[in-house]
Amino acid sequence: MKILHFECVGGASGDMILGALFELGVDPTAIEQALRTLPIEHCRIEAKPYEEQKLHGTQVTVHAPDPGHAGQGHHGHERNLQEIRRMISESRLPSKVKDQSIRVFTRIAEAEARVHGTTPDQIHFHELGALDSIVDIVGCCLGLELLGVDAVAVGPLPAGRGLIECAHGTFPNPAPATVELSKGMRILQTDEPHELVTPTGAALLSTWMTAEAPPAGSRIVRAGYSFGHHRLGKRPNLLRATLLEADAAPDAAESCIVLECNIDDMTPELLGSLTQRLIEAGSRDAFTTAVQMKKQRPGTLLTVLCTADTKDALIDLIFRESTTFGVREYAAQRTVLERRFMEAQTAFGPVKIKIGRWKGRDVTWSPEMDDCMARARERNSSVRSVYEAAVEAAQALRRESASS
Repeated sequence: MKILHFECVGGASGDMILGALFELGVDPTAIEQALRTLPIEHCRIEAKPYEEQKLHGTQVTVHAPDPGHAGQGHHGHERNLQEIRRMISESRLPSKVKDQSIRVFTRIAEAEARVHGTTPDQIHFHELGALDSIVDIVGCCLGLELLGVDAVAVGPLPAGRGLIECAHGTFPNPAPATVELSKGMRILQTDEPHELVTPTGAALLSTWMTAEAPPAGSRIVRAGYSFGHHRLGKRPNLLRATLLEADAAPDAAESCIVLECNIDDMTPELLGSLTQRLIEAGSRDAFTTAVQMKKQRPGTLLTVLCTADTKDALIDLIFRESTTFGVREYAAQRTVLERRFMEAQTAFGPVKIKIGRWKGRDVTWSPEMDDCMARARERNSSVRSVYEAAVEAAQALRRESASS
């Protein structure tokens, strides 16, 4: 089992992630050749040695055609999600790379839609529709596939301060889309007045991420350093990627902590809000169970599954947002399916399908409910209709996968 661990010391962007993959052995020429199957103008990827604070690594620059050439330069062309999805689907890239790339762009569109109060299909990419960003996203997904990585661990994301300039205007730092894409991930606030994690970087890492840290007992195979394009004040502007090996799939079995408390004096609305906030704060799961408390009073058992590094923050949230006077905790072991996502096309639009794998076989295919709800809102249809269409599309994917 291969695990890729990203440590975002100075931040993360598409070119920094691409450079880290090159450091680990991905051939830049192979990436360029594969990208030529996309219906876009050719871009040149420059990967050069770079040094900062006595650390040696790689700095990547994507050279796109002149902005005025054919209207498809760095910022000369706006593309919507449907156009980008079509471009990727019609290429000769491996199917897994196509699916992964489309997932990244879809996550960006969904994040932008939430920020601007519209739907993903109405989003027109500006910086992210430019050629260099397409090269970054598709190239990184291809590089991940070439490395044969089974799981990706991502450490805390550093956040800058101040204001940044985007295509839509001046925004707080980090960019609103980056904040949306980073939900559920750990953040480290810094004093750096720069955009440290870009929307492209956040989209790639949040899409790939399967854990916050490599499993205990992993063995380091190789490490690489990739550098950004501006100097920071108090830290090197680098991204470290470490390739590790583990004896078992990290998703197969993992240790976790169970937090529990009994509550009998909160409204259901406040309990629902707390459960959602616990999930957003990084818990593995959070749910409630109806119980009979002492003197047969009806109450609620709040249960939270978490890891050791998020336990304190979650306990703090429980005490601040609930009326409980105490939280129990105990260690537990859970076994989960290895999982991946594919995108299924339905009459209502694309829906992600979560696929669970056990002992080398795909055993579960489940539509993502958030996608079903989003498509239902966009088409003014019932969630049930979208879900049933997604189930049918998932079965078709399952049959296609079994026959291939």
